[in-house]
Amino acid sequence: MRHSKEQIYKVTHAFLTQTGSDEYEAHLVADHMLNANLRGHDSHGIGMITMYTDYLKRGQLHPNTPPTLVKDKGSILQFQGNLGYGQRAGYEATAQAIARAKENGICMYTIANCCHLGRIGTYGEQAAAAGMISVHFVNVQNFGTLVAPYCGSEARFGTNPFCLAMPKTDKYGPFILDFATSIVAMGKTRVAHLAGKHFDEPVMLDTAGHPTTDPSVMWQEPRGALMAFAKHKGSGLCWACELMAGILSGGGTIEPSRPRDGSIVNNMTAFVIDPAALTNLEWMRREIDAMNDYVKSSPAPDPVNHPVLMPGEPERIRTADRSAKGVEISEGEWRSIVKTCLDAGVDPSVLE
Repeated sequence: MRHSKEQIYKVTHAFLTQTGSDEYEAHLVADHMLNANLRGHDSHGIGMITMYTDYLKRGQLHPNTPPTLVKDKGSILQFQGNLGYGQRAGYEATAQAIARAKENGICMYTIANCCHLGRIGTYGEQAAAAGMISVHFVNVQNFGTLVAPYCGSEARFGTNPFCLAMPKTDKYGPFILDFATSIVAMGKTRVAHLAGKHFDEPVMLDTAGHPTTDPSVMWQEPRGALMAFAKHKGSGLCWACELMAGILSGGGTIEPSRPRDGSIVNNMTAFVIDPAALTNLEWMRREIDAMNDYVKSSPAPDPVNHPVLMPGEPERIRTADRSAKGVEISEGEWRSIVKTCLDAGVDPSVLE
């Protein structure tokens, strides 16, 4: 089933306003989730409202709660997320960090204790659109562990995203490297599970520690574990994100003494850098173009189906395609979305 971007935005916005968000917040969060769907990251799109509604009922998500600036030391900003929508906390904190980086050349900023930041690449895109370079480390609290360390069989981490973004040039779009440090995000197992599909290769461990392609192991008790990408390298980066985000933000890590109530709480440590403070921008753009040309000139054995693409390019291709043709959402997931909206009191005509 394909759904237009207009319908996805309308339904998400209606759910948010019906469950307590004002117009400003509903637009910001709905736009973030729509763009996750358009870029092909359905794990962070409209389907998340089924999880958010549970958080709202349990008091684990606080609508209309902006982030609070708790420390301002020039090039260092620290924010408290106050369990508000992470999409709002991430946008507002990143906007302030961009402004500070324009003044000082660099800004390190942290966000502690916000409810689910959403797709981290969104904040990289925000910084890149302002001509900035950004680096982001994120960890996950409260939601129980999901990712096993390399050589381990039980989960010890969240999916702990990493992102690096650079601005566009005259020839190329922005460089947006954004990924969970697990092979797949937990939300992708939800999408596959609801669609009744298996992955093409093992990306999870079952409860006995055996690699599996079956996403149901992540949606039953006892739960399996996601695998980190690239063996020890991905596991190491996942570990680094845990420490960088949890400790420098003050929000803490997922170590076992911390309570876990089943909701997604994120901390982020990030850096926004103004390249104009370090180098000539015309030279930088030429150098980026030359490097991109060089990398993309590597002959692809299957250039039609698998061309060499720079980070961020697959998302731009998917956005153009899905904006024109709609976003494919499985019948199982759409039924869950419709039920969530109807239970929240959304007008049924909005769902048509």
